[in-house]
Amino acid sequence: DGEVHINELKNGNTEMFWNPTSEVRRQRLKRHIVLFEEQTDFESERLWQHVTSAINKGDQHKATQEKFVLEEEQRNAARERRESSTEWKPLLFQHDAGTDEWRYKYEDLRPWDPLNDIAQFEKDGILQTMERHLSTRMSNHKATCINNQITRHKRSAKDCRRRKTSDQPSNHSQNTESSCSTPESVQELSDDDGKYLGFESLCAQCGKEMNHLKEIHSAVLSLQKAQQDIHR
Repeated sequence: DGEVHINELKNGNTEMFWNPTSEVRRQRLKRHIVLFEEQTDFESERLWQHVTSAINKGDQHKATQEKFVLEEEQRNAARERRESSTEWKPLLFQHDAGTDEWRYKYEDLRPWDPLNDIAQFEKDGILQTMERHLSTRMSNHKATCINNQITRHKRSAKDCRRRKTSDQPSNHSQNTESSCSTPESVQELSDDDGKYLGFESLCAQCGKEMNHLKEIHSAVLSLQKAQQDIHR
């Protein structure tokens, strides 16, 4: 937030290294933190509070002491786990045997979609992305299925009328006439008529998506609540 200078000890010269302008500060992302009293014992701000306090006061000796106390407690805890054969199971990280590194379990490496992604936030240590139109995509797909059904019915109705006006009637055409009783104006069908014609049972994919609507709705409500917590 402030100026940073480079001091050349050999000749005593001072050079400006960083000076955040008002424009730079205005573009900074707003920082959201978990309230101190809501943090667990192992969250950084709470765990290192005494070290941080000593650093802010300029007491390097006290900061070193507090850091030593923390590290010694961690060594003792690790020693006790080894002696009791207790396996340490991290909540948010998992070991990658290929790279021999610890990786965050819930990392999201996909590119940010500004048209669909609203915000990324953390809840209970888990990074989550709030999306704009998860249910809208399914609604669009459902509408496409219905439109396809209507188009097929229209085409069938036209074929029936074409056969009705044929100049060469036959037993086959009479049978076709009696079987072609589809209403000409499909768009004016009522909801009950739509169910009768099978619009309700759309395609298999749409059916599966409809089965998940309740779960998605519940998830959206959870995300909305989380967003309210973030703003608060």
